[in-house]
Amino acid sequence: MIAELRSVVLDTPDPAALATFYAAITGWKTVADEPDWVTLQDEGGGVRLAFQLAPDHQPPRWPDPNFPQQSHLDFTVTDVDSGEQQVLGLGATALPTPGDAENFRVYADPHGHPFCLCWD
Repeated sequence: MIAELRSVVLDTPDPAALATFYAAITGWKTVADEPDWVTLQDEGGGVRLAFQLAPDHQPPRWPDPNFPQQSHLDFTVTDVDSGEQQVLGLGATALPTPGDAENFRVYADPHGHPFCLCWD
């Protein structure tokens, strides 16, 4: 092994707002809060999700290949319908989910980054 993953970082025009959105989904706490950078971390202190100021950020437009997603996050849920209502209530937008998808649904966060709610 060469390295351990430290953080997943998303560009955004508003780091604090996007951190608030993902904190509500994950329950993670803020461990760094600067105007141009906010970091959330899980209770175990292992996984970090950070949000970096990018004033000119152009969000992807799933599934348009001219505006590719670049990356996305997958979250496991036990009740996808309940999870969907909760993320939509937080400001997420439902995106087209591929017709052959059997265990995930696709959404965009308030700043346009795709993420999925997944189940077994």
